[in-house]
Amino acid sequence: MRLYGLKNCDTCRKALKQLEDAEFVDVRTQGVPEAVLRAALERFGARTINTRSTTWRELSTEARAAPPLSLLKAHPTLMKRPLIAHGDALYLGWDKQVQAALGV
Repeated sequence: MRLYGLKNCDTCRKALKQLEDAEFVDVRTQGVPEAVLRAALERFGARTINTRSTTWRELSTEARAAPPLSLLKAHPTLMKRPLIAHGDALYLGWDKQVQAALGV
């Protein structure tokens, strides 16, 4: 299981604490493999991008119009967090549904 997030994100830290066997991948320093980003965009669509983030608010209107994959590759902190890859399944966020699906 891999948890993609930011080391200073409270939600990511909560998830990591409960998912003791998860490998943490800091998206700011290590990035997210393109195949994982494509799968996340296919599965979650627009929800993959965190439009409430500081990074999003700092982008120009023109930059926001870029394709989602390009945006996430250029600004990995735009991704809603955490993104959890467990086998072939992907989970986005850390709500009760995700926790239940992962048996936490």
